[in-house]
Amino acid sequence: MVSAGDFRNGVTFEMDGQVMQVVEFQHVKPGKGAAFVRCKLKNVIGGGVVERTFNPTDKFENAYVERRDMQYLYADGDLFYFMDTETFEQIPIGRNVLGDGFQFVKENMECKVVSYKGNVFNMEPPVFVELQVTETEPGVRGDTANNVTKPATLETGATIRVPIFINQGEFVRIDTRTGEYLERAKG
Repeated sequence: MVSAGDFRNGVTFEMDGQVMQVVEFQHVKPGKGAAFVRCKLKNVIGGGVVERTFNPTDKFENAYVERRDMQYLYADGDLFYFMDTETFEQIPIGRNVLGDGFQFVKENMECKVVSYKGNVFNMEPPVFVELQVTETEPGVRGDTANNVTKPATLETGATIRVPIFINQGEFVRIDTRTGEYLERAKG
């Protein structure tokens, strides 16, 4: 059990059947009246953010969210198979659980699979990945305006915007959180 008076950033707990994580907290002691705790909470599974106030003595069950390193193996229809790198156990994960970052994951790539009480609810790809550009238009010579970009299709099938000097077959480094091109990569 964790009391509201013990809240710190990153603490996860169960509230009203939901798994919540403390994003921000503030212990308030007004001149009149009782002290309280003002919090910004993120629903770990659903992703929504809410603000709530609590009495410092309010108690909640701890929620242990597990993040396991797993390797993406292959896809079979709407199921995507991941292997635990320690136990070699394979688990299938549905497309609806994977999220937007999965478009930058290729076979044999390490990811973090996030679960609560054995139920997988998210997959976190590496923050930065290096992928090959499989299709893009050649850059137009003489186009020197600042930050000119063009669409490029990557080896995973994802489409991003890259500078005009990037050509087909080159490797690029991408931030999976935003889906933005960062720089050329060696490959």
